[in-house]
Amino acid sequence: MGRQGYRDLLDLLKALEGRPYPFYRDLEGVWQGEGFALRFVHVQGDPFAAPSVLEVLYPEPALGSLRVYARPEGRVAVEDFLLRSLKARLRALPQVGGSGHSGRVFVEVESPKVLKRAGAHLGRGLALRFRLGLPAAGRRILGKEAARLFWALGEHLRGFLPDLDGRALLAHVHQAEDFAFIQERLPARGLVAFVGEGAILPRESGVSQRPLKGALPFESPPSLRVAFRVPHAGEVWGMGLPRGLTLITGGGFHGKTTLLEALVHGVHPHVPGDGREWVVTEALSQRVQSEDGRSVRGVDLRPFVHDLPLGQDTAFFSTEDASGSTSLAAALLEALELGARVLLLDEDTSATNLLVRDARMQALVRRETLTPILDRVQDFKALGVSLVLVVGGVGDYLDLADTVVLMEAYRPQEATAEARAIARAHPTGRAYGEPRYPLQVRPRAPLPGSFDPRKGRRARVKGRGLRELLYGEEVVDLSALDLFENAQVRLLGALFRRLEALADGKTPLGVLAARAVQVEDLFALEEVPELAFVRPLELGAAANRLRALAVRQVEPPHQGS
Repeated sequence: MGRQGYRDLLDLLKALEGRPYPFYRDLEGVWQGEGFALRFVHVQGDPFAAPSVLEVLYPEPALGSLRVYARPEGRVAVEDFLLRSLKARLRALPQVGGSGHSGRVFVEVESPKVLKRAGAHLGRGLALRFRLGLPAAGRRILGKEAARLFWALGEHLRGFLPDLDGRALLAHVHQAEDFAFIQERLPARGLVAFVGEGAILPRESGVSQRPLKGALPFESPPSLRVAFRVPHAGEVWGMGLPRGLTLITGGGFHGKTTLLEALVHGVHPHVPGDGREWVVTEALSQRVQSEDGRSVRGVDLRPFVHDLPLGQDTAFFSTEDASGSTSLAAALLEALELGARVLLLDEDTSATNLLVRDARMQALVRRETLTPILDRVQDFKALGVSLVLVVGGVGDYLDLADTVVLMEAYRPQEATAEARAIARAHPTGRAYGEPRYPLQVRPRAPLPGSFDPRKGRRARVKGRGLRELLYGEEVVDLSALDLFENAQVRLLGALFRRLEALADGKTPLGVLAARAVQVEDLFALEEVPELAFVRPLELGAAANRLRALAVRQVEPPHQGS
């Protein structure tokens, strides 16, 4: 169907009153409103199916006030702001009764992260996508109710751009651009993270992303206080965490994990008012943890797991049911393989026997098959990889820490000198032996067929919240990945399909993940709004948890190649 007037759409909706639901497919096409056009991308075939996908289009002449960005991150921030504004505006649509999703509107923005999403594309024009449930009684069209709903929708879309809050838009963009400015400069400053003065780190609850009311604003220890002069906000002060091994310690419930969580979230910019706007973490940071029962495919575990009884080799190790220590060792090596430069760990979620082996256990157990992370700290540093570790009971790390942050009642203090003095006064007596195997990564190339999503003749790809991806015949457990929106899980499924096309049995997984994520426009990847940006680190981590993954080890590329 060609382009028709918006009033024609309203007339058609009225004429569909009482017709069977599939007649809604007559709406397919583009309908021209006043200052905008509305396209039906997908019309649902049933009131209980996923709501229809609509796309509103604004022409270039209407977009002058949106060109307020100076860098690509600013453009993403404009798109993010527009989606949030559209979501808020469409809450005022009239309520419509009926079956299934009748009258319900879904604009895909779920977190305070400023992310590239498939729901918005700012180019020569502007396109915004959302879902709307077409009204029905049973499986009969409620045409008059639909016409009333779409008349109100048209009024909101007509006034959407003229009514935008220009100051709020500018603040949104400037915040994202200042974040990107700091993040790019962290390595040159010898830092892995920055936490701004006044940041609000605690959240309302474990399942809420809202800042905790009444929480203490963050105050930097004077000795770790640094400043960045950013393009828009001027000079910004906060705590800089140096490269190397950083310990975050303190008593229970004093804010150790809260600080680590903020650093995990700090790889992405946040909207103004979130409280973590000035928490900026190295872009190639990744949290790793133990995962009992996960699968591992073809990882050279010898840097951490070796010399198993009965001569079992760990140079190309696979299992369907990894233990806590084995899964943590695999996660560390997989993260390095994917290019992580900062590893974030918490004692609470890490297998203790891979964190440390104290003097008493060294004396008792002489044939140990594990090399703990403690004995690899200098090797990580030699690779240019930093560690940030939350510890509350493993004091052996005080011997090697470059920086110690002591949390007391959510107030950080630098305790590096005190920690070193305590380490000298209370030696552990443990021996730091020379590990038998070097800390190196053997790249793995996925074999063709690893990412085949077909079950029988049909491909099955479906996200199940933040924790699971239904892919072909299996459910991929994503609970250990740091994902913040359901739309990121859906993008992982779409990118698995790209990996299916790219995998040749020769190209390392890290290279494939980087290529797959280089989607110039999520808007063009699939005609749905439920896609949100993930990094190659998340894509690679998800692939490593696919039980159908088959790999072969390949030689690492030569330096300079």
